[in-house]
Amino acid sequence: MSFGHVETIGRRVIVLGGGNTAMDCCRSARRLGGDDVKVAVRSGFDEMKASPWEKEDAQHEGIPILNFLVPIEFLHQDGKLFGMSFDTVRAEYDASGRRNLVSTGEPPVRIECDDVLVAVGQENSFPWIEREIGIDFDRWGMPKVDALTLQSTNERVFFGGDAAFGPKNIIWAVAHAHQAAISIDKFCHGGDLRDRPAPDVTVISQKMGIHEWSYDNDIRNDLRFKVPHLDLTIALKDIKEEVELGYDEQLAFKEAQRCLNCDVQTVFAPKLCIECDACVDICPVDCITFAEDGPEAELRTRLSAPAVNLTQDLYISDGLKTGRVMAKDEDMCLHCGLCAERCPTGAWDMQQYLIDLAQVSPIKTRTTRQGVMA
Repeated sequence: MSFGHVETIGRRVIVLGGGNTAMDCCRSARRLGGDDVKVAVRSGFDEMKASPWEKEDAQHEGIPILNFLVPIEFLHQDGKLFGMSFDTVRAEYDASGRRNLVSTGEPPVRIECDDVLVAVGQENSFPWIEREIGIDFDRWGMPKVDALTLQSTNERVFFGGDAAFGPKNIIWAVAHAHQAAISIDKFCHGGDLRDRPAPDVTVISQKMGIHEWSYDNDIRNDLRFKVPHLDLTIALKDIKEEVELGYDEQLAFKEAQRCLNCDVQTVFAPKLCIECDACVDICPVDCITFAEDGPEAELRTRLSAPAVNLTQDLYISDGLKTGRVMAKDEDMCLHCGLCAERCPTGAWDMQQYLIDLAQVSPIKTRTTRQGVMA
């Protein structure tokens, strides 16, 4: 449609699929003349592949999303399509969490239509892989792959992206390629594939004088400000009309104010601390505690706000004059900088904190008269 080779569509349209492409198709159909457009999806609403905002925008334009409908057949008469029939299903999950769609036994659902847009994506097809070479496949025809190393049951073969875990997006697949390359390099050198390289961390001081803090530390509880949309009466008339209007200056400022400054990290110097508790008093989320040391599990219960997320490490610093420790719950910290601004001795500092995950560097090449050499 975006290429301009399709200019009109039938009044009644069914779109098959639950991904972002299906959302594009149904919204485009509305703009090409379809005033009764429906989306039919095999899965439930929450399991759809489409991004939440894509589903929301489709519903905002009056497009119903019909879930748990599996196509049975196209209905036609004298060579002309007039509808589709669907089987109503429900989701059942096995012990491993895999979803199975089981028919409810209800009579088929018939939906009338003039056109059907198929946006169900593509499936993996591995008939060219000989089954006796050591690669195991599950009952859906997908290779069995280690989620961390991306290694298949044949130790010399690695899978990633759609070929390993089904359809998602290109960014996800590229990340798998980086991780697979690391595994392949370790495999070729006889290393442990599960020993993944640590991220590269860069810390740069951002310290400024009191009341001259370089980040806006005004704490706001505003929800995300949505991008304004063009009025539907205008947007649905022309497929070339921009739907999202973008932020104006005032709304953009409000949205930017929601930033939690997650690129800066607290750094604590115990030798400078006089244990005045000024940082404890000013912390808006009570994530800082000065307390007697103890086992981590027990210490977590004695913090200003109990640290219940056991997957998030505590920031513990000893060396205080009283023998106590400073404990900070990183799961709650907003990185607002108020502790650094309030501290009278400069024991707290905020430093720019960059994490560079291990990735495969591109191959450097040089061109010669004979061709390209690595």
